[in-house]
Amino acid sequence: MRLKLTNPLTRMNVRQQLILLFLILVSPVILLNWYANSKAEAILKEHVTSAYEELNKQNHFLINRDIDTISRIMTTIIQNPTTQSMISKKTDTEFDRVVKYGDMNTLLGNNSVGLFGGEAIYYFLFVYDPHNSYPFAPTIPDINRRNNGSSVFFYSEDTKTSWIEAALAAKGKGVLALIDNFGPKGDQMTLAYLRAVNSITNGRSVVGVLVATKMDKKIEEAFRTVSLPEGGQLYLTDWSDRILAATTPTMGEKFRFPDALKTGQSMEETLSEVTDDSIYVVHTKYSLQQKLVYTIPTQSLLQQQSALKRVIQTISIVYSVFAIVVMMYFWRSLMNPLRKLAMFARSHEPGKPLSSSPSKERNDEVGVLIHSVHNMANRINDMIHEQYSMEIKQKESQLQLLYQQINPHLLYNTLESIYWKSSLEGNTGSAEMIKELSKLMRISLSRGRELITIEEELEHARAYTSLQQKRYEYGFTIRWEIEEETLPYLIPKITLQPLIENAIIHGVIHMGEDGEIVVSARSDGELIRLSVEDNGYKPADVARINRLISDEESGAGYGIKNVNKRIQLHFGSEFGLRYEAREPEGTRVDATIPKRLAEAAEQRQGRGDNADV
Repeated sequence: MRLKLTNPLTRMNVRQQLILLFLILVSPVILLNWYANSKAEAILKEHVTSAYEELNKQNHFLINRDIDTISRIMTTIIQNPTTQSMISKKTDTEFDRVVKYGDMNTLLGNNSVGLFGGEAIYYFLFVYDPHNSYPFAPTIPDINRRNNGSSVFFYSEDTKTSWIEAALAAKGKGVLALIDNFGPKGDQMTLAYLRAVNSITNGRSVVGVLVATKMDKKIEEAFRTVSLPEGGQLYLTDWSDRILAATTPTMGEKFRFPDALKTGQSMEETLSEVTDDSIYVVHTKYSLQQKLVYTIPTQSLLQQQSALKRVIQTISIVYSVFAIVVMMYFWRSLMNPLRKLAMFARSHEPGKPLSSSPSKERNDEVGVLIHSVHNMANRINDMIHEQYSMEIKQKESQLQLLYQQINPHLLYNTLESIYWKSSLEGNTGSAEMIKELSKLMRISLSRGRELITIEEELEHARAYTSLQQKRYEYGFTIRWEIEEETLPYLIPKITLQPLIENAIIHGVIHMGEDGEIVVSARSDGELIRLSVEDNGYKPADVARINRLISDEESGAGYGIKNVNKRIQLHFGSEFGLRYEAREPEGTRVDATIPKRLAEAAEQRQGRGDNADV
């Protein structure tokens, strides 16, 4: 057994299918936009991180080169005889010490290095003086040497500080150290470069410690050569993550690295880490116990890709707008005509004239379909009208065939001769019956006309009832309730006679003088309502009679069925006969026809517009 696959789109109307098509066209662009933005962000982070890793390495090299420059200057100062002569000797007089003190101040002042912004690196020499041989010298240094002419100070075992001990422990190597209380103010802080000064002649003899202050300013000069995105910061830390210099006032604080960024014990390495907030780039030098850190805000970095994002977004927006315009165009070009065509197909009734035929402005399949449907509807209407006209002509031909079987002139002349002969012989009853029969035959023939006035139809009906009463000596009475204004309007001939005959045979035939038939005609707006009712004692199955009339059930009742069919042939299917029970007893039949005068009928017949009759 083969499974039949159904297309799910067939369950949707064309409008829903077009909306689905639009979403299918636009969705990839939206997804592509999202993917391109995220991918561009990742690529940018990767490339920027690599670039800043290399920049960090070069920057760290330049910073240490500047420190090496200071170290070479300090080597020159250490090797200077004036510095070496600062070792206290017992043979020195007070004057000799004052001279050496002044020469040393001059030497240190001459080697000061100017910095950006009016700052300068000043050199200080802290001489080991265990015997207090220089009591005249000041004991408190000032980080800003220009405010104090002294650059030479002395210390003993009792006044030795931790940073002096760190410099002596390095045994001549340079040490970067934060000095918190260097100067007359306890809150003064500077980054100093320290080197122990040993005797050249006797390596075991310690002259003191040479100090270069404001190294943080020197390093900040190197920081200014690096251009980071907005919000980016640079930090130089020691191995314990204490900030030695930075582009922000955080010197001396503890730098907090992300948990995922762990530095090892390698001699030199470059690390990076990307977090939600920042990108961290670190270059370490284990030999110098230093770490150079770049922090770049992710948001600031992403601003650099805003141009790329704008291009992608602009392309997406332009494409979406283009898709919307195209869909609106096809919506107007296809959906509106198809919707009108669907409305036309739902509302069109076969046989009903079309309101208008669309102009042929398009040659595509939609235009062909629209014109084909309208042409098909016109052809169906023409076929219906043609069939309708043929049926009417067929009925008329059948009636004409019957009419032609009787020679009207011979019939009228013969009946007139019989009427006069009966009158002369004194048979007035027979004469009247002949006269009524003459009227009946004359109106029935009616010169071949199918539609006669209600006045003529009533004359025919009266002649028929008069003949019936005289022929069978029926005792029933008949009452005529006719409105005068209904008389000029047209009705198919021989309409009332079968209805009256039906009322006599099935209603009052055995009731004698108690039987009564009422024939009425009244105006109701644009309609004429005629009725024939009797007070027959035998109940009638009106539902079955109505089914017989409408051809829903076969059987007897050919006369009234023929009357109903002729009314509908001439006036339309909404008109015809309707039976119902009469209160308190009897049966009533209503015939409904439109108001139509003889002049209008003749004009229609002249135009051949039988479809509207």
